[in-house]
Amino acid sequence: MVEDDIRLCDVLRRGLTEQGHVVDICHDGEEGQRCALEGAYDAVILDLNLPKLDGLAVVRAVRAAHVKTPVLILTSRDTAADTIEGLDAGADDYLRKPFVFGELEARLRSIVRREPAPAGNLLEFEDIRFDLVSRRVFRSDREIVLTARETAFLEYFMRNAGRIITRRMLEDALWDRKNESSSNVIEVYIRRLRAKVSVGHETAMIHTVRGAGYRFGGQR
Repeated sequence: MVEDDIRLCDVLRRGLTEQGHVVDICHDGEEGQRCALEGAYDAVILDLNLPKLDGLAVVRAVRAAHVKTPVLILTSRDTAADTIEGLDAGADDYLRKPFVFGELEARLRSIVRREPAPAGNLLEFEDIRFDLVSRRVFRSDREIVLTARETAFLEYFMRNAGRIITRRMLEDALWDRKNESSSNVIEVYIRRLRAKVSVGHETAMIHTVRGAGYRFGGQR
């Protein structure tokens, strides 16, 4: 999120984090452009009235560098001409302030719903189903009740099923850039998630690959 209103950043960060998102914050256009060009993000929420570099310049630079990360402009500029200019600059959507948080979330879901994301709102792997809108998870016909952080872990595992997932990959995906995970917190979350996903099933889904990391999938 690239926004110079610190209070708004705090509110949005708290709300998005409660929904299982990991949020990095930039307070000026230059920092926002650097992060958007260097980081692997699912989406960028971008204000237009920014210090150092205007938001339109940021999105133009991002598109000129062939970075395809979806961009949602969130701004007080509210004319039709402003909206057209933002979309023509390369933004995927445009939301005017003031706004409703639920609409912001819905628009984020919409702009990231593209390949390689699953079609529709359902993520499926073997006998596990993950509803990306309700954040509910089922294995076979049994619902698995997870915390927001456990849900974020599971979504990352499911999107990378069959691959070796290292600790560094998990840190980059699930912690913001200003906060590092403690020495054993990843192991704690994986142990809890593994237990919840495995209850009532003979086939484990999360495997430890010695010296490498983890792999998600029922077949060894």
